[in-house]
Amino acid sequence: MRLPAALSKAIEQETSRHRLSDLAKAATELSDKYRNQRRPAERFITTDTHRSAYTAVRMPATFAAARAVFAEIRRLTPQIEINSLLDLGAGTGAAAWAAVDVFGEIEQITMIEQDQGLIEMGRKFTRESEHNALGSAEWRQLNLTAAVSFADHDLVVCSYSLGEFESEKARRILKAAWQAARQTIAVIEPGAMKGFETIRALRDDLIEAGGHIVAPCPHQRDCPMAENDWCHFAARFERSSLHRRIKGAELGYEDEKYSYIAATKSPNQPAPARVIRRPAPRAGFTQLQLCAKEGLAVVSVTRKNKEAWKRARKASWGDAWDTD
Repeated sequence: MRLPAALSKAIEQETSRHRLSDLAKAATELSDKYRNQRRPAERFITTDTHRSAYTAVRMPATFAAARAVFAEIRRLTPQIEINSLLDLGAGTGAAAWAAVDVFGEIEQITMIEQDQGLIEMGRKFTRESEHNALGSAEWRQLNLTAAVSFADHDLVVCSYSLGEFESEKARRILKAAWQAARQTIAVIEPGAMKGFETIRALRDDLIEAGGHIVAPCPHQRDCPMAENDWCHFAARFERSSLHRRIKGAELGYEDEKYSYIAATKSPNQPAPARVIRRPAPRAGFTQLQLCAKEGLAVVSVTRKNKEAWKRARKASWGDAWDTD
């Protein structure tokens, strides 16, 4: 997966204002903060260099995770038409770029972000897009905790934003976000223990509010994950030359690990099961770790079942799995 060409070009122009060594230092600081999932009173992104480093390093990762989530929503609910998007905690707009890449029918986008510097940067980027909804997107500066309600939109996304708040604040924001979602909501957090803890708690709230889980869960029951484990997935994206230089990386790609929950207002048909770890191919069989309607399961698919065998050999971490 790679960023849209217009967005890549805009990021390169933005980062060219800074020395590579300054961007690398800022990227390391941001990475440490995101990895540790700190929740200080101060914002993660505090300087202009942080903002530029964020666009080069975190924006591609956020785009990849959001696009993977949106693609699964589209696959499982093809009947739903998404004409409007509300992005809460938009940053520089990565999730919105991902949304229009999947839901080409989007006509209206509203992005809410607290940091004015990120808004200005994100607005510059969206003006470079050929998609009309991105180019004319409405940006609003607002601390999410200060909002009582939001305007209704077909799809509401909270991408790497709710985990920055204490639990009760995150749950209040989710409640308002769910009320604003005409059709669908998606919440995405880092694929680490704390990120998953946020997702699991908000999943319970969505179900209690009448939400119908569409992904990744195949059921509405209590999450079967053990307390010392977490459900997460990975989205692989192509690193640009700038991305590699800033991070001092050699590989041409990176895997962004994320946890998520997506729910709809109307009943849907979720996947029968979900592959929750990388498949383990062996001589004569492939072992799959699944979350199914009955709970967690380890399945060994052998050559005897030719059709299942073919599917198992092609299966990837995060894929839906037909248990029949």
